[in-house]
Order: sequence, then structure tokens, then C-alpha cells
Amino acid sequence: MTVTMEQEQVIAEIASHYESIIRLLGDNPARPGLEKTPVRAAKALYYATQGYRQDAAEIMKSAIFDYAGSRMVIVKDIEFYSFCEHHILPFFGKVSVGYIPDGEMVGLSKLARVVNVHARRLQVQERLTAEICATVDSSLKNKGVIVACNAQHLCMKMRGVEKQESSTTSIEYTGQFAYNPALREEFFRLLTDVR
Repeated sequence: MTVTMEQEQVIAEIASHYESIIRLLGDNPARPGLEKTPVRAAKALYYATQGYRQDAAEIMKSAIFDYAGSRMVIVKDIEFYSFCEHHILPFFGKVSVGYIPDGEMVGLSKLARVVNVHARRLQVQERLTAEICATVDSSLKNKGVIVACNAQHLCMKMRGVEKQESSTTSIEYTGQFAYNPALREEFFRLLTDVR
């Protein structure tokens, strides 16, 4: 990743805050093993939150093509990593996106990129799911969009209730998926179909 002068300044400022946090936790940020941690952590956080510096709608619009024929298009099991906005702890999982074309289709990798843009911000899973659905719906002519997200949250696993096997599923849909339960059922059946 090429870093601009402005990005270097942001990373340096984040690093200074990490140094203060390490000190407040009771450790010495200058000791061997930690001396480079503030900068490494700042670079990691800056990278992991790159969604703030990207435009999901522009990514979608960069690869829209004439509809080539399919009743439903699904890209399933798109892995993602995000940070819970409540505790700034990771949550991660998989997103599946489906849509019914209406004269247009999008390059398949763009759906994965849209997931990344929205995931690479401080988030909650419910909003992440809704934002992905809204971006696809508003950027592409379609008859309906559906998004299903399943994730594991470290704020549930490593603190608080400490439930190791818990996972959360969220669903958002528009258009024909909203009023046609058979279409929703078909989407979920296709997600589990291994053919």
C-alpha cells in the first residue's frame, strides 16, 4: 500500500494515541516488543477502516453491463472483517448477496468490494447488512435485492457474556423479495444447495 504524506500524518497521530493507551493500561510503550507496536497498530487500524475512504456506489457503477439473462444472481459466502462500533472489537463472517436483474447486471467482484467498503468501518451487523442491500439496490436496475449476513462477534465471545458458539444472522431485502416469500425461500435454498 502506497502511503501519501497526509496518510502518514494520520497514521502518526493514531500511533501517538496507541502509545498513550498502552501507557494507561500499565505497560511501557518503549520496552522491547512494544516499541514499534503503536505504529504497527495504527497502520493496521487505518487499513482495516479503509471503507471510510471509499465509495461503494462508485465501485458498483464501474462495472455495470447489459443484462445477459438469469432470473436470480447470487454471490454467496463473501467473507468480511469489521469492528463493532460499541467496543471496537472485531466481528467477522460471511455475506451472501442476491438480486433479480432488470436490464442490468454487475461484475461479480464488485459485490464483494461493496461488502468490503461497508465492513471496513466501525459498524453494527444490522446496519452493515442494510447498507450493502441499499447500495446494490440504488446502483443497479433490479427487481429486488436480498442480503444475508452471518457473523461471530468478539464482543460476545471474549467479554461480557463470553458465549463462544454464538453467531448472529441478519437479513435485508427489497423489491420482489419483500413481498414474495417464495423468492426468499429460493434464495436461502440456493445458499445451501451444493450443486
